[in-house]
Amino acid sequence: MRYTDPRLLDALSSAYALGTLEGGARRRFERLLRDRSDVRALVAQWEQRLGQLALSVPARRPSADLWRAIAARTRPAEARKASASRWANWLRPAGFGLGGVAAGVVTASALFLSAPGIFISSDQLAMRSGERLPQSYVGVLTDAQGQGRLLVSSLRHGKTLTLKVLGPAPIAAPALASDERLVLWALPADGAPFAMGMVPASGTQVSALPDTSEKLLSKVSRLIVTRERSATPAAPSADVVLSGSCAKLW
Repeated sequence: MRYTDPRLLDALSSAYALGTLEGGARRRFERLLRDRSDVRALVAQWEQRLGQLALSVPARRPSADLWRAIAARTRPAEARKASASRWANWLRPAGFGLGGVAAGVVTASALFLSAPGIFISSDQLAMRSGERLPQSYVGVLTDAQGQGRLLVSSLRHGKTLTLKVLGPAPIAAPALASDERLVLWALPADGAPFAMGMVPASGTQVSALPDTSEKLLSKVSRLIVTRERSATPAAPSADVVLSGSCAKLW
């Protein structure tokens, strides 16, 4: 295999940073990592990106099933019983906050596993030219069960908004009626909510913004998605489908 294609190197670096690159492919990539500084830089950028995205995920206490699943993937079978007590003793004094950070990292990793190409194209170009991650507004919106379902992203001074539905299932359950639509709302700290546009039930959508993200989102800390019957709703309905934080990545 010729490791000259930037797209291939980017995909391998993201999978390696997530821990999803396995077997012979991982061993070959680790040899490449030792020999090439540009590949090491790509991995470092993906690790930074994962850490930043985790900050926008609401804190949640990880369940016992989640820790068992992590142990099954990362620890030998003979060490599981011994490690279980160490994990429990470590988490107990740490409290909710630390557990929430761990859950955030796991959630963010799952997002990148399901869609490693979720960021906008100019972001990819910046990474390939050796620049840092562009300054962006990013939101991860979750459903009532706390599952990440929608990724919202826009460059800080950009005028387009990228919406990526996470996972194979459509957002709305039950399905939308023929006269219903999903609308993304921004909730400023000191102003009235305003609509950011329609949300696709699945897939990815790029839409134009009336102004730069900096002017629209600089004072926005929360995002929600609601069901609406009007094509031009003046205010969000009480039927909130998704909600999440709007984070500044800079």
